[in-house]
Amino acid sequence: MAAQDVLLVREAARVIEREAAELVANAIRYGVPPMQLRLIKNRTLTCEVHDDSATSPQLRHARTVDEGGRGLFIVAQLAQRWGTRYTAEGKTVWSEQALPRSGLSS
Repeated sequence: MAAQDVLLVREAARVIEREAAELVANAIRYGVPPMQLRLIKNRTLTCEVHDDSATSPQLRHARTVDEGGRGLFIVAQLAQRWGTRYTAEGKTVWSEQALPRSGLSS
């Protein structure tokens, strides 16, 4: 793998790690167990966090003095796309990240 490919892979991993951390933190704070984290690599890298709550996540714009409220805002800034899918058992909040053209191919 070329040095440039390694840098692209590391950057993609860093971004998806941050998105996953924010989605899991929201599920722990606001969701209902059980919770599940899935990473799906296809044309993009998708991070899914499922919990048994049907409560819709709220994208907030936290003030500088607020201790919380930045999680989904961070995900929205980093992700190519993100959203919520509802099921009979709760909801799945997902984010999608583009993969480098080379380096992460199967």
